[in-house]
Amino acid sequence: MAGAVPSVVSSSKALPMNGGHGLYSYANNSTYQKKVIVAVKDLITEAIAEKLDTSFLTSSNTICITEMGCSVGPNTFVAVQNIVEAVLNKYRNLVHNHSRLPEFLVFLNDHALNDFNTLFTSLPPDRNYYVAGVPGSFHGRLFPADSLHIVHTSYALQWLSQVPEEVEDVSSPAWNKGRVYYSSAGDQTVKAYEDQFAKDLDCFLYARAQEVVCGGLIMILVPGRLDTTPHDRVFSNISYDILGSCLMDMAKMGITSEEKVDSFNIPIYFSSPQEVEATSWFGVPFEGALWK
Repeated sequence: MAGAVPSVVSSSKALPMNGGHGLYSYANNSTYQKKVIVAVKDLITEAIAEKLDTSFLTSSNTICITEMGCSVGPNTFVAVQNIVEAVLNKYRNLVHNHSRLPEFLVFLNDHALNDFNTLFTSLPPDRNYYVAGVPGSFHGRLFPADSLHIVHTSYALQWLSQVPEEVEDVSSPAWNKGRVYYSSAGDQTVKAYEDQFAKDLDCFLYARAQEVVCGGLIMILVPGRLDTTPHDRVFSNISYDILGSCLMDMAKMGITSEEKVDSFNIPIYFSSPQEVEATSWFGVPFEGALWK
């Protein structure tokens, strides 16, 4: 794919997390995602200390950060604060004059249907950064060229821009009849999901490559599987397979219809490090995914 420009995802299907603060809201059901953010704090700090080029501060005192797939909080605020603290620590270690510490502008991004009202009413009152919301799919361009210094996304890139078209096509060998997920399906269905993930990741990285300044950072935390782990042995995949079996049982009991089950597919793909590292354009391989 060296030198190829990926086709932009034209119609990303928005599937925002449950908003508000209710019993089934994302805010009250994302403890595991928060634990991952906390667990990789040292890795984030290390990456910023070693990789972020701060020479741009000679011409600008503002560092622009985007948190992609922010949902409704509060996890996103933990991630942002970790990044801000790491940058400040790096700056203090490099510069003796601390009277002009950088300012931070944080862009919180998610689908336009995301509950941004809950997100912004939950902002930490004592935050040391400015905030703006940026609605839209991160599978395409969202910012001007060379405008971002740090891109961070956590537990978001496993969501596909859409269910692969052939999976929902009754005339396709990849049609996923009787299932709602790919992990225990046939090889052609698995390949359709794999190809959709590769296309989406390519579009994501191509867009960010244009938006991030030279010397900036793209930091990705994505749930995945080991290169040697079959799809049907991944814990989360097993859970989705069980969900599909339950729906089929409901169809047999007449609670729902098989047609409805056949039309429902979960647009999530758990990739391996090998699959992510294979993504490249212009001959430059993508490196540095944080696997958890």
